[in-house]
Amino acid sequence: ASSRLQHEYVPSAHLSAACTCLAWAPPGGRPPPSKDGPQRKKRKSEVVEVDKQLDILAIGTAVGSILLYSTVKGELQSKLDGGHDKRVNCVRWHQDNCCLYSCSEDKHIVEWNTQTCKVKCKWKGDNSSVTSLCISPDGKMLLSAGRTIKLWDLETKEVYRHFTGHATSVSSLIFTTVKPMNENKSFDGITGLYFLSGAIHDRLLSVWYIRSDRKEKNAVMSFTVTEEPTFIDLTVSEVKEEPVKLAVVCRDGQLHLFEHILNGYCKKPLTSNCTIQIATPGNDGDSTPKPVPILAAAFCTDKQSLLLVYGNTLQPIIEKVSLNTTESHICLIRDVQKVLSLKTDVAVTKVKTPVVNSDAKVLVPGIPGHSTAVKTPSSGKEKKKNKRKPGETEESIEERLEALDIDVSKVKTPGGLPQTDSFAVLLVQGLESNDAEILNRVLNTRKENVIKNTVARMPIHAVIPLLHELTKRLQGNPYSASLMVRWLKSVFTLHASYLSTLPDLIPQLGMLYQLMESRVKTLQKLSRLHGRLFILVTQVAASETVQDVTEVNQTAKLVYEDESSEEEGSDDEMIADKDSDENWDEDEEKEEQSDEQDMTVEKEINGDSDLEPENESEEE
Repeated sequence: ASSRLQHEYVPSAHLSAACTCLAWAPPGGRPPPSKDGPQRKKRKSEVVEVDKQLDILAIGTAVGSILLYSTVKGELQSKLDGGHDKRVNCVRWHQDNCCLYSCSEDKHIVEWNTQTCKVKCKWKGDNSSVTSLCISPDGKMLLSAGRTIKLWDLETKEVYRHFTGHATSVSSLIFTTVKPMNENKSFDGITGLYFLSGAIHDRLLSVWYIRSDRKEKNAVMSFTVTEEPTFIDLTVSEVKEEPVKLAVVCRDGQLHLFEHILNGYCKKPLTSNCTIQIATPGNDGDSTPKPVPILAAAFCTDKQSLLLVYGNTLQPIIEKVSLNTTESHICLIRDVQKVLSLKTDVAVTKVKTPVVNSDAKVLVPGIPGHSTAVKTPSSGKEKKKNKRKPGETEESIEERLEALDIDVSKVKTPGGLPQTDSFAVLLVQGLESNDAEILNRVLNTRKENVIKNTVARMPIHAVIPLLHELTKRLQGNPYSASLMVRWLKSVFTLHASYLSTLPDLIPQLGMLYQLMESRVKTLQKLSRLHGRLFILVTQVAASETVQDVTEVNQTAKLVYEDESSEEEGSDDEMIADKDSDENWDEDEEKEEQSDEQDMTVEKEINGDSDLEPENESEEE
């Protein structure tokens, strides 16, 4: 009623074996209430609804054992072992006797005696894993489902009926009627009853009818919802005219309510009479209302009002909602943030950031030539001074070693030697741990001597991994390829003798060889293309210059005019013009031809002399 956590049980083996399904034992041997949702979606909220004498809870685990836990005593009562060797998918209590049924991924169904904690009977339930169980109202039959649904006779353990089932594994099975609708015939306890099934990734809930003959195996009707159903509750219809009320909570957090009288076949899938959603008001701070997922729903005993469980799975809010509306879509406004935010803030602040002293120097691994080697001399000098003051005659071995260390670091840093040293170490580290960051840092160096020294100092066993890494990087963008070629060159020059001793060298380097072949193949084509483009570009430039000069000539023609002898002058001019034009063209042609001879020589070197006729025609 207060939606507070009443009881919490953490099994000692919860890390190795997670809880996969739950079922309440029937209180005092009475038939259990029909509140049976699929798999582990049961919330503790159902304790409120059911009789107060509920005590034993059966918990199926991921490793195949079943725990019986007493909520009244608050302790584990017993453990059922030896039935399943894989994950338990569903547990169901028998109404009358202390009998428990379980099904598992190992394809078997087990009947347990909970008094002795022993397996009473075990049989194969399906060709694939059995995911759901349901016991008939009279307790003589058992429904089991993987994908197909089977109805078993519990006395003989034989299949009584087969049903088509679903395309995916069934997550819930519930009987929807207690008595058959046709009251004329004598009732054998099962014929004429309806039951409901839902499956994962399936938006249709199917209703099946148990007939007296074996012919019909398909569903008689189906209910359609917006998303895969995660929690189903219904009111069982006990009278002929009473409709079955169905509450289906979907993966998307919506609740769909159906109300239908089960009376035979219905071809079209039935849609919901009412859809309920919950959202935040969205007034303070955040203007957009956000949806609050509904986690579960159960009908109260009056069959008119619902218990809704919504919000966060860690701290769900339970609320009773009465349904007397005819609207097809209801959105309830609830401010969940205030309740939840307080809890989450407290949890977050438990993480503490370490306090770092400002004098402390934090060393980051993997940076070549990091600053420690440079910084140590100064501190070493101070130590030396302090130690030499009392007796300057002789130094201890420790001091001499320290002094040695300092001298070495002094000598090394300017020459850049420790860098190649650390590069070789880093390279090996990067290749062993396959750390892209380290490899990038080492392989992106451009200095030839650094690359040579690094490859020379590298241990032999790292040569082949390095070649593989270089091959991988050569396939990348051309920029990185140009860097990798330098490394390849020095690897082959320095480690050729080692590589030639390898028996499986050809398969090791096959990829690299193919890569180089394909790269080199395109070189000839590229150089041809380069030649063609070069000729084109020079021709375009030349024609542009020709045009420019002739334009200048035309302007000159307009300028020189003699008024006294018009005709003679113009004739002379025309002749002169023709001469100059012809001379100009000849000169131009000579230049072009000489140009082109040069080019053809160049092209013949590159193996490409097929362009001359084209070019001549273009020129003409």
